[in-house]
Amino acid sequence: MPDNETPPSGSFSARAANRSAERLRAGTEKTASNRGKKNRGNTAANTSPKSPKGSLLSRLTFGRRANNPAASPGRPPKPSLSWEERSHSRLITVGMGFLFLYGAVSFKALLATVLTPMAPLPNQMGPQVPAIPTPDPKALMSGGFALPNVHRATITDRNGQPLALSLPVVQVYANPMEIISAEEAATKIHRVLPDTDLQKLTLRLKQKKQFVYLARNISPTQELAINNLGIPGIYFEQGERRHYPLGRTAAQIMGSVDIDDHGVAGIEKYFDKRLNSDTTPLRLSLDTRVQAAVRDELQAAKDHFRAIGGSAILMDVRSGEILAMVSLPDFDANDFGHAPSDARFNRAVTGMYEPGSTFKLQTAAMALELGYAHIWDRFSTVPIHIGRFTISDLKTDHFAPWLSLPAVMAYSSNPAAAHIALDAGAKRQQDWLKGMGFFSRVPVELPEAGRPIVPSRQNWGHTTVMTVGFGHGVAESPLAIVRGTAATGNGGVLVTPTLVAQSTPSDDQGEPIPQGQRVMSERNSELIRKILRLVVTKGIGKRAESQGYFVGGKTGTAEKIGANGRYLKHVNITAFTGLFPMNHPRYALYVMLDEPHGTAETHGWTTAGWIAAPLFSHIVTRTAPMLGLFPPDPTRAAQIEASLAMPMNPSVPRGARPLGPGNDPGALPPHPHHPPPSQTPAL
Repeated sequence: MPDNETPPSGSFSARAANRSAERLRAGTEKTASNRGKKNRGNTAANTSPKSPKGSLLSRLTFGRRANNPAASPGRPPKPSLSWEERSHSRLITVGMGFLFLYGAVSFKALLATVLTPMAPLPNQMGPQVPAIPTPDPKALMSGGFALPNVHRATITDRNGQPLALSLPVVQVYANPMEIISAEEAATKIHRVLPDTDLQKLTLRLKQKKQFVYLARNISPTQELAINNLGIPGIYFEQGERRHYPLGRTAAQIMGSVDIDDHGVAGIEKYFDKRLNSDTTPLRLSLDTRVQAAVRDELQAAKDHFRAIGGSAILMDVRSGEILAMVSLPDFDANDFGHAPSDARFNRAVTGMYEPGSTFKLQTAAMALELGYAHIWDRFSTVPIHIGRFTISDLKTDHFAPWLSLPAVMAYSSNPAAAHIALDAGAKRQQDWLKGMGFFSRVPVELPEAGRPIVPSRQNWGHTTVMTVGFGHGVAESPLAIVRGTAATGNGGVLVTPTLVAQSTPSDDQGEPIPQGQRVMSERNSELIRKILRLVVTKGIGKRAESQGYFVGGKTGTAEKIGANGRYLKHVNITAFTGLFPMNHPRYALYVMLDEPHGTAETHGWTTAGWIAAPLFSHIVTRTAPMLGLFPPDPTRAAQIEASLAMPMNPSVPRGARPLGPGNDPGALPPHPHHPPPSQTPAL
């Protein structure tokens, strides 16, 4: 086709060719026009005297034109690309970029998951299976089994029975900043943990924090179920929960721990640092078999006499080891936080009670040891009038006007005990009680152990001397009473009570040697044992007898003080403290009931001889075989009984002037003709 001919207008290619030719001509004309304008402008600039830079601009323009072939005259410009071609080029470039990025991410994922995988952080994944237990071939963890590794040590009794142990558990927590939908996450978790509060869960997950606890002590099944939900921001943490497998047994002694596993009461609090730093089991002196038996008997007596509370303590008189300590009411140690305050109250060490006639044991021991009274001395039972108060015995007691020291203990005469105390005087009475530990807190491994309530020395007058002599005017804990009882009967050594198993030195026969401060001579301790045996065989403590175990002890009945500060009639603390076997004391036992009620079998009486003494007998009979004690054969039993015998009215040694009618010095020093304790004749 000739150059000057136009293609047919109906052809698509012809129309496209025409449009292209027109655009090319228009572009050529525009370029030529612009070049002409630039040449005229440059000529004007070069000829103008006001443009000193004109020559430089002209050279720059000329240089650009010379170096740009496209802008050179006579050369046609490059044809421009269509939009389809430009789009195709751009898509290829972007695709290559995405291909490069995808390859980089894939390579990084390959490194992280296959070639060099990274271990998860401890807080990103909880244990799905229990930890592998540590081998325990010697069964040091008690019970012949080994627990998984835990932070807090196990507590056992003297025989290895677990009393407190920690179980591995899991805590679930969240990072709310990573939670996508708090409502959805809370709903899913609530389905697995129905005991949780859905509203509280939602609020916690909406907090602007990076750490919130959602639930504690969840089971492995619940942990796995929550983990399978796949909720971002939910994590697990290893923990442990304290468990008390025997429940109520020794609950007040064990105490408890808080949410962070720190002790808050009892042994758990006293040994908190040791339990958290040393995983070796802590072995206590308690015997769970004896503890359970004592609790059963005390609970039965409390229910039978409708008492509001009770306490019982069984202690080794040689080592001070406490084998049983019971306080009622009690609680399940696994539910410490919901236990009422009265149940958490440990009457054995925190409760302070007037000891009543059990304190006459200390009055008699003091008189014998200090040499101001002897077993043949007699003391008045006539009521003593002090102002508007009267010290007297029960109206049903028809004692002789004068009783010997053994008879005073056997029949428990208040005025006679007051006279014995007056013979010693205030200073010697205070020194004796202080030396026996009655003025200070009993040193035992329980933070709850309280301090006694005693009058000040300035107010310790004649009235106080007399009332303290028969157990009124002071308040002591049951543990203090049983400690004092042990000291008077174990040969005269004041041992330190302990709840931790001990290794006590032994003599040539393998018998443990009491460790502590000597407060009495062995001779006077032997006299006290015979007197205590007399109380049970011929005195008001007959119901405490336990055949074959040769028990001895002292009753104690004290009226409680009301809100107005006055004594309440017929509202009593009834107690019995004693030792067994008296021929070779091994154990001291104290029992007490708080506000018991009389029954038909007690003829309405609420005194210790009717209520506490039988309880003492029941506990001895039940626990003695557990402790390795058994009744001897009849021949041996008769020999032992004869060795413990003491007459109710001992004869007066030749040349001695006994205290009694016409010779009652009261608080005055004793007469010089009284023989020293070492010259007291054997009985």
